[in-house]
Amino acid sequence: MIDLTLHEAQLKKTVRRCKERNIVLPTFAQMKNPELIPDKYKKELRSIGLWDIHPRNLFRITWKNEPTAQGGGFGAPNFMEIPSEITGVKARIFALVGKWFPTGAHKVGATYGCIVPRLITGQFDPTTQKAVWPSTGNYCRGGAYNSALLACESIAILPEEMSQERFEWLSRVAGEVIPTPGCESNVKEIFDKCWELRNTRGDDIMIFNQFDEPGNHLWHYEVTGNAMLEVLNGIMKQGDNVAGIVLSSGSAGTLGCGDFLKEKFPAMKVAAAEALQCPTLLNNGFGGHRIEGIGDKHVPWIHNARETDMVIAVDDEATIRMMRLLNEPAGHDYLRGCGVSDAVIRQLDLLGISSIGNLIAAIKFAKYYELGENDIVTTVFTDSMELYSSRLRDLREKYGAYTRENAVRDYEMVANTAIDNMLELDYYARKRIHNLKYYTWIEQQGKDLKELNAQWYDHKEYWGSIHAMTSRIDELINAFNEKVLS
Repeated sequence: MIDLTLHEAQLKKTVRRCKERNIVLPTFAQMKNPELIPDKYKKELRSIGLWDIHPRNLFRITWKNEPTAQGGGFGAPNFMEIPSEITGVKARIFALVGKWFPTGAHKVGATYGCIVPRLITGQFDPTTQKAVWPSTGNYCRGGAYNSALLACESIAILPEEMSQERFEWLSRVAGEVIPTPGCESNVKEIFDKCWELRNTRGDDIMIFNQFDEPGNHLWHYEVTGNAMLEVLNGIMKQGDNVAGIVLSSGSAGTLGCGDFLKEKFPAMKVAAAEALQCPTLLNNGFGGHRIEGIGDKHVPWIHNARETDMVIAVDDEATIRMMRLLNEPAGHDYLRGCGVSDAVIRQLDLLGISSIGNLIAAIKFAKYYELGENDIVTTVFTDSMELYSSRLRDLREKYGAYTRENAVRDYEMVANTAIDNMLELDYYARKRIHNLKYYTWIEQQGKDLKELNAQWYDHKEYWGSIHAMTSRIDELINAFNEKVLS
């Protein structure tokens, strides 16, 4: 659960620090609806870049930023539709676009959902403690960024095989950057590093682990869920059907928006995608893969397995090949000849590697259920190719220039996407996935077995109590801001 116990002595110190640094915190209500942000802060943002290290950019933790790098305001949620000329399916596939968050990825929101409860209660001391952000990529970027905005030191932990862009950026923003062995599927090595830091640095740090922080789940339930609902309300026609949402498992935070949407569309399905090369949910499997940003080899503590209806494994080779098709000039030329509009082609760089993985999983989902023109499948494009240009360079060096012949083969690969390596989950298949948490979280990380059982047997009460905390957190944020501004 999210602990909202007040520590008054520390809270006074934190308020004083924010007063000195002119730090004001956004509420969940403002992140869902930026129209509620005071006009004076919107005016300040006109002279602030999207990625600038400025405390007012806390108010840009929303899906509704104007898609511009400098001085943007707010509007409707950023989203795009991938046309059937690319997907090869009749169903309409829509995705929220994460590029227009500060840092270029939606994880900046999840990290805020994790740190703000402990900041506004006085449980975290930004003047003496370092915020530790264990991650497979974007989460530690978001955490380091928010730490800088909140005037506290940070430690970013991520696998050493992640993209060069991530390490270069973190070296300028985080106080420390700690690479751990392996690739994005090597999550235990990240957890081991966290235990090492706990044992060696004690109270000088506070760890915000995305895989077990309810604030990660809650932020996506409230903010991402409402943004997706707004998109659906805007694009649905009479007779349309919301068939499902397809999301990479990763930390399972984004899957929280699936819980929200199921309350609005009870017949829809929530599908969790993962890499075929590390089929943890599908087959209790293991391995390494190239879909950057989705950690594996365990089931996150905050994964509500009772609300997951399907598991879809995506071959990382298909993801990498589709990345080139969507980003190389020869790929664009071929797509144009297949009827893809220039307006869509100009937006294809909004899909980073895990976004492409989500898209392939959404295509498999649509094919499996034989969805038609009135069916809608949703997903999330977590980040963009802005964070992976080095990967394209690596592929050109390894395989040579991308040609029309490559584009033809890769387009046919997408068109021939099969419905293999998918599993509809019944009660006991869901329970199997939930039970896998035991080995990571009870045996290795010291969680309470009673809470693990409550997640399953009392799931409505357990997850509902987390979802109900938003209003109380907003009350505490407003009270905190009043003290800062007094």
